[in-house]
Amino acid sequence: MSSVSALDSLLSGTSSSGIDLSSILEAAFGASSPGIDVTSAVDAAVEAAEAPEQQWETQESTLQSQVSALTQIQTDATNLDNDAQSLNSLTGPLSAMTVNSSDANVVTASAASGSTPGNHVVVVNTLATTASWTSGTFASGSTDLPAGSFTITPGSGSPVTITTDGTETLSDVASEINSDDPNVTASVITDDSGSRLAIVANTTGSAANFTVSGSAGYGFTQAATGADASLTVDGIGITSATNTVSGVIPGVTLSLLSADPGVDISLGVTPDTSQVVSAVQQFVTDYNTLIGDLNTQYTDTGSGEGPLASDSTVRSLQTDVLGALDYTYTPSSGTTTVPNLTSLGISVNDDGTLSLDTGTLQSALENNFSDVQSFFQGTSLNGFANSLDQELTSFISPDNGAFTVDLQSMNSEISDLETDITNFQTNTIEPLQTQLQNDYSQAEIALQELPMEMQQINEELGNNNNNNSNG
Repeated sequence: MSSVSALDSLLSGTSSSGIDLSSILEAAFGASSPGIDVTSAVDAAVEAAEAPEQQWETQESTLQSQVSALTQIQTDATNLDNDAQSLNSLTGPLSAMTVNSSDANVVTASAASGSTPGNHVVVVNTLATTASWTSGTFASGSTDLPAGSFTITPGSGSPVTITTDGTETLSDVASEINSDDPNVTASVITDDSGSRLAIVANTTGSAANFTVSGSAGYGFTQAATGADASLTVDGIGITSATNTVSGVIPGVTLSLLSADPGVDISLGVTPDTSQVVSAVQQFVTDYNTLIGDLNTQYTDTGSGEGPLASDSTVRSLQTDVLGALDYTYTPSSGTTTVPNLTSLGISVNDDGTLSLDTGTLQSALENNFSDVQSFFQGTSLNGFANSLDQELTSFISPDNGAFTVDLQSMNSEISDLETDITNFQTNTIEPLQTQLQNDYSQAEIALQELPMEMQQINEELGNNNNNNSNG
């Protein structure tokens, strides 16, 4: 096809791709240097054709913003729910106990969660001791020992015999003892007078006592005898192979630090209020974080409200967590000094966040601990903490929580949009771009050849005019 024919075809309406070329080509005829910027023309046409895809990308961006915001709120709600579960736990902060000792230099103690509060009197008569033996003094740890043998005999179990041929050192013997005897530990001790072999039982108490006998050349002597600790607890005599005594007072472990025969040491087992204060402070902090992020969705920041402003699930959560603050505990019998959050020093601000008066909380814990515990845990773990937990679980449950369902739906929509975009690019835009590139390139060639062909036509027309005149 000639350039003129090609242009005639292009100017007649549309290209084979369906793109209207008339205006482009007509503008080119008026230019001093006819031609088409093929790349710009193709890009402009493709951009126009991508309008549906741009709408999908906008939808995807909106959904991603919603997913991000909802994921953050779900995290906030999960943190708050963890706080509620902790306050409702039989091994949580409300069950934590502490033990105060009247003389922490003699005995201290710890108590497991749920231990019975009370006061106890302990007298530490003697501490448990560790059996040990030492050898005679040698020049150094690398000095060869005389040939001979010695035997370590435990209170129960099999004896261990160590034999030397005159080439072993103290360090060699210590290593052999540690390899052969699991009941003792040997080491080389060096001071200004020289080096000695020390053999020490691995446990305290009389049952771990042992003897060392053998060649006189080693010079072994007993440095300490293993003995049990002796103490009384609430007037009852107790012996212990170690200085850590458990099982005497249910849930309480005693740590014996020094002997003080005949002196009463008072131990008070009480609730650990410091753990409760920390737990309530964490609850208030996490509640405020959640409410703050919820409030943000409905605050116009100049660019509009948050991405979840129209999400009914988020609005329901805000309503539920604010409503949870109205919880009132009513005992089945009698009265309580802690019927609501206000009695714990927790007040609600105008924006729905909480403030905590730690002085009021500490007073309630010190004077009415059981009432505080009942408010949070009820009579059978059915108090305020459980009520809040149930509300939050309906939103954050990984199985069928409202947030879980919403996020699954949003992520599914995003996945569908990404598939649509990919398919549109592959099946529509890429073929169109190829076709446009071909169409515009042909038009550009035709425009470049047009001046020459028009000159040829003019020359032919001029020749014909001359011939007619002469005739």
